[in-house]
Amino acid sequence: MARERFYETMIVIKPTLSEEERTNLTEKVKGWITDTVDGTIEEEKRWGLRKFAYRTQKENLNEGDYTYFVYKANPEKINTLDERFHITQDIVRHLTIRREDLDKKAKSKESNITVEEPVSEENSAEWL
Repeated sequence: MARERFYETMIVIKPTLSEEERTNLTEKVKGWITDTVDGTIEEEKRWGLRKFAYRTQKENLNEGDYTYFVYKANPEKINTLDERFHITQDIVRHLTIRREDLDKKAKSKESNITVEEPVSEENSAEWL
């Protein structure tokens, strides 16, 4: 069995679902991470509804509900998570990347993992 590695996953859920349905789907994804890929969730952040830079072609959506996860998982099983995202129709977009920087921090015994907050709309207006 391979050594667990850190991964980061961002999912975007359809905004047409109710808040309760979006929360339930987020909980389901957490279950997939912990049960299917034997992962341990280090951090979860719900960013809420955010506008897209462009409309999606299939469903003509211009916003989505973003949720962000950082977790440790077995690299041999990570593709099964990606397959589940593909067949779940309520997940509009998803991206999973390996976080080598967190792997290095964990190796050097730094257990305090922090992730930067996204830029809010109020703060982004200051740059204009």
